[in-house]
Amino acid sequence: MKIDLSGKLALVTGSAAGIGLAIAKGLAGTGASVIVSSRHEANVRDAEAAVRASVPGAQVEGFVGDLSNEAGCAALVKAYPKVDILVNNLGVFKQQDFFEIPDSEWLRFFETNVMSGVRLSRAYADAMAKQGWGRIVFISSESALNIPADMIHYGMTKTAQLAVARGLAKRLAGTGVTVNSVLPGPTLSDGVEAMLKDEVARTGKSAEEVAAAFVREHRSSSIIQRAASVEEVANMVVYVCSTQASATTGAALRVDGGVVDTIA
Repeated sequence: MKIDLSGKLALVTGSAAGIGLAIAKGLAGTGASVIVSSRHEANVRDAEAAVRASVPGAQVEGFVGDLSNEAGCAALVKAYPKVDILVNNLGVFKQQDFFEIPDSEWLRFFETNVMSGVRLSRAYADAMAKQGWGRIVFISSESALNIPADMIHYGMTKTAQLAVARGLAKRLAGTGVTVNSVLPGPTLSDGVEAMLKDEVARTGKSAEEVAAAFVREHRSSSIIQRAASVEEVANMVVYVCSTQASATTGAALRVDGGVVDTIA
């Protein structure tokens, strides 16, 4: 299968590193023009350079702004009024006990993880529908189905993304615009590596080894018994953004290594 997205403009939010950057590289590799985004100028410039290094000749631009609020999303839409592909990857996570999570954190997680995607989808979906083609992808998590006891606020936002994506897919029925969710499991992203850095330093093991031990202990239902790579997640996203994935919509597609113990 050859995926060719030449002539398409793709926006990947939260794409300065990790899964988002891998998705940006993957889409650029199909010929799409890509917009990367971050709150920090230096991170955006680094992401642009990383995409160009991965895909020589890639058409990539960067947006600097905070998409966790209405003003930031509006500024992005003003700068780029129309895109063909929207990947709502922006997200935050933090291990925190339920009884210690203040209202402000619940709201911050919801604004960042859910409302950024809601606002951008609302801004871009109509033009996609009018042109008869478009792709919207929400990067959710296996935590949407297996709510983690130590990150309940995070799990709540990931479940909400599934509801938004499914409902929006129905709303856009028959338009040629697909809306899907991709659910990574434990993934060796920059954020996860940062979370594991103390254990890496303490044990002298590699990040991959420590991540695999974490998976075996805390996600014992995993079939692959390791963390996925960011590229493995990006591969699924690139596929659902392709023209070949035209019959896949309203779906929650797992790249969780089998953590979610169900055949459905």
